[in-house]
Amino acid sequence: MPGLVTESGLIWAASVTLVAGIVVPYAVRFRTRHRRDHERKAEAASLGIDRPTAQFPHVDASMCVGCGACVNACPEGDVLGIVGGTATVINGLRCVGHGRCEEACPVGAITVGLGDLRSRADMPQVDEWNETDTPGLFLAGEVRGLALVRNAVGQGRRVVERIAQRHRGAPAADGVVDVLVVGAGPAGLTAALACAERGLSHRVLEQEPDLGGSLLHYPRRKMVLLQPVDLPLHGRIESEELQKEHLLELMDGLVKEHRLDVRFGAKVAGVVRLPDGTFEVTGVAGEVHRARFVILALGRRGTPRKLGVPGEALPKVAYRLIDAESYRGQKVLVVGGGDSAVEAAVGLASQAGNEVVLSYRRDKLVRIKKKNEDRLAPLLASGRVTPLFGSQVVEIRPDSVRLQVGDDVRELPNDYVFVFAGGEPPFEFLKQCGVRFGGTPAAAH
Repeated sequence: MPGLVTESGLIWAASVTLVAGIVVPYAVRFRTRHRRDHERKAEAASLGIDRPTAQFPHVDASMCVGCGACVNACPEGDVLGIVGGTATVINGLRCVGHGRCEEACPVGAITVGLGDLRSRADMPQVDEWNETDTPGLFLAGEVRGLALVRNAVGQGRRVVERIAQRHRGAPAADGVVDVLVVGAGPAGLTAALACAERGLSHRVLEQEPDLGGSLLHYPRRKMVLLQPVDLPLHGRIESEELQKEHLLELMDGLVKEHRLDVRFGAKVAGVVRLPDGTFEVTGVAGEVHRARFVILALGRRGTPRKLGVPGEALPKVAYRLIDAESYRGQKVLVVGGGDSAVEAAVGLASQAGNEVVLSYRRDKLVRIKKKNEDRLAPLLASGRVTPLFGSQVVEIRPDSVRLQVGDDVRELPNDYVFVFAGGEPPFEFLKQCGVRFGGTPAAAH
């Protein structure tokens, strides 16, 4: 009996040790994370960032087991959290559509997509082939609401597949191209390559002086997340990340190699479907193009949003940063709280002698990717970037800039101002072309 008692005692002691060493710490961590995620969810809702503007994870609460695998898998850090034992979207604006959460979920409770778009006034309505209510008019790229180069490439290819099915080899009339593409970013270029691959005549109109679309507005050497993709007439790109310059170089090489018809500085003013089913595309300079099918491969950023303050027309004010290395020994103000603003601040702060101030109207940064947050943190800690939260520019002068900070107006010495306040999306242009948004009727065509 004493032996049994001793053995039972050892088992009991071991059980207590197990509970104390494993179960209790786990329970404490679980409750801590649950409380933190609940607080983050409440904060995000109060800031209006819990609702995504593009793609986001859809969680089936009836299937979710609350394991947190999706939270740990997300590269952006705080898109998801566990609230009430179920995964939920915390910061929807940070989702860029990696889909890692969907891959990590052990029970298949997550899908990443755009959700029900019928009532969203900011989303164009298209069918499963990205065709609008206007027959023969397609959308591709960021204008569809999905970020990432791989999505743009996939859409550009898929749209041309559909056009090829409808084309059936019928020759176009004189002066009419089979496919006219508006925009020479990844989606537009992929569409042009797919046309060349399938023997469809094409023309690409790009308002910028070079290839790239929205990529042109990225800071120098920005890493562009691709994930492996397949380009028509080129093959598979295995690299998961390429620098912006490398991708643009690849795109430029493909244009030259396959003699794609890309015309730069050609901004489009309107697209009209004619009674015979073809399209008339008019440029701002009055030039007219005719096509059987049109693909609008546009970005969502549109025209840069201005601050509307005195002095904004000064030549030292810019709305994109092309080459951070060309700014050294300068006093620079970066305005904005999104990824573009942070990436510009990081790039400028990395150059010798620059004094960088980051101005944002809110009291903290809430809309940036985890990668950018990690890059900015040491620069803030070291003083390489000076934050001015809760501030707004009120005037820009030749040698200084004035900002409202609380009840005070501060004047800072300044050489350059970079404004990243978003852009006016091309929604009105799309509506004029016959694209319907969120249950509203399209313009008459």
